[in-house]
Amino acid sequence: MLSVQPSIDARLAALAPGFRAISISLQAAPLIHPQVGEEALIHACACVAAGEPAWADAHLAAWDEVFKQFGAKPKRTPCSAQALRKRVLRDGVLPAIDPVVDLYNAISLRYAVPVGGENIAAYVGAPCLTLADGSEPFDTLKEGEPALESPEPGEVIWRDAQGVTCRRWNWRQGVRTRLSAADSQMWFILESLPAMPLDALCEAGDELIAGLGRMMPGCHTEKSLIGFA
Repeated sequence: MLSVQPSIDARLAALAPGFRAISISLQAAPLIHPQVGEEALIHACACVAAGEPAWADAHLAAWDEVFKQFGAKPKRTPCSAQALRKRVLRDGVLPAIDPVVDLYNAISLRYAVPVGGENIAAYVGAPCLTLADGSEPFDTLKEGEPALESPEPGEVIWRDAQGVTCRRWNWRQGVRTRLSAADSQMWFILESLPAMPLDALCEAGDELIAGLGRMMPGCHTEKSLIGFA
């Protein structure tokens, strides 16, 4: 299977001391039980309604502060976990989209942690978390039509050798590497700050792997912990 080796720019240690993430690469198997994703999503929405997890507010507030440090406005462009949580608190549910996307969104909600899912086969080189110089291309949609834009200089981005794959650390994913259950090579990243217990981050990664295993028996995964000590 394809082994994913993400890198993190050392300059980010000053922005987010103690940042750590679980990186999971997966070689897919036939999708036998697609309902696993939606079932997990329903359970996760109930957990959010019950006020879980205990560290949610502190962790998401910490992400707000990190976003402010590189010039983002978290009320306008919140981290992905905050955006999902707000939708569930407002609407009570999150509609099912795709089995794999539903599953990693469920993990994000249950653990109040940003989770990204990527079609790693669409990458050119390895994922890199870094500071933008402002010239990198980012493929997106505007009014339903393909469009190219660039990040702000100094913005934290995930990128590969071709361009930006996710803007504002974990706010918006590009179209080129977007993941679906039809993809055969997948990469997931669960990103946390010290306000989230490390054992909870590890548990979230294990839950994602277990859910993927139930969904597609026989899939193969690799997991690693990355970040700053």
